Amino acid sequence: MPKMVRRYLYFFGAEFLLFVFSSIMYNTRPYASQLVLHPQTTSLAAVENDRLSAVVGPPTAKFRDNLKPDQKYITSWLDAGWSNDVITYMNLIYLGVVTQRIPIIGYFIPSHLGYHVAPIDFSKVFDLPRLSKLVNLPMLEWHEVKDRNSTEVDELGCWDIWGTSKPETGLPRKSRLLPLLNLDVSYTKTPDWVTTIPNFKHDRHSSLFALASLAEPETRLESLVNPVVHESPRNHVRLPPDEHLVCYDYLYYASAHFPFEHEYDYAPAWKFVGQHMHWTPELEQLGSQYLRRALNLEPSEELTPPYISIHVRHGDFDFLCRDFHRPIDECFSSLDVIERRVEEVQQELWRRNGMRVKHV
Repeated sequence: MPKMVRRYLYFFGAEFLLFVFSSIMYNTRPYASQLVLHPQTTSLAAVENDRLSAVVGPPTAKFRDNLKPDQKYITSWLDAGWSNDVITYMNLIYLGVVTQRIPIIGYFIPSHLGYHVAPIDFSKVFDLPRLSKLVNLPMLEWHEVKDRNSTEVDELGCWDIWGTSKPETGLPRKSRLLPLLNLDVSYTKTPDWVTTIPNFKHDRHSSLFALASLAEPETRLESLVNPVVHESPRNHVRLPPDEHLVCYDYLYYASAHFPFEHEYDYAPAWKFVGQHMHWTPELEQLGSQYLRRALNLEPSEELTPPYISIHVRHGDFDFLCRDFHRPIDECFSSLDVIERRVEEVQQELWRRNGMRVKHV
């Protein structure tokens, strides 16, 4: 069975099982920040107190009033599909690990449900205190820094990755998070050397470590010689990238070694962050209820059995059919083809793991 088929059967399963997170903990080297957490000895309640001590106090009308002068922070935005947005925040947190900065995480925008649906807090989806403990890094949400009801507009200078990795646009990536947060952002184009494959128009990835270097004083200064700056949309200011709160326009297309490396087991963002992104208990319970209903399980069956899930992706791949002028019913894989692929996965699970999986 082709590796790519197996990868997509496993990786793009049901969205609520996009990431199967283990609870394996690891030791990390101490951070320069005074807000170091100790996952082996610290309770989640203590972690929550330490996490919130990364700001001055309760949310403020302007975010800068709540940032501690002796701490450094990092943030980014999103505006894509759900899976991409999860990976974007995973990359943001990993950059926080690399740069020893405190990530400030925004909302999820439920674009798959429609733009009329209100944004969802990151901590409503993922267990943030647990994640902060396992990664050994304080993490904040934007609503914990800036009052979510604030009408104050904050000006901020950020790095533009999108205009570098997708030169045909020449513009930073837009995000609906910015008006929600009342942020007026001015962007400075990143140097061309941040891209994973320089001067290759068919790939949009940038190097995580190259992006991390822009958070350091020396590389930042060198990269601001004759900069390309996009003024902010509201107040039309042209600000250099902020040093206290480093920010990037879009981090989905970021990798350490190879494009789309999140599909592989060596991906550092997965190993050091993604595997520790556990669902909240409430969401786990809700997902279990829907799953058990879909599998027609009896209430007496306490444990959910192993199963294979399939993400067919008709909704977002139909444009390929239109591009090739093929009718939808002739373009997508038939149920017979999907059934054959599932059987191949079942056989492989039995051969490699001695596991018989009948639920699909």
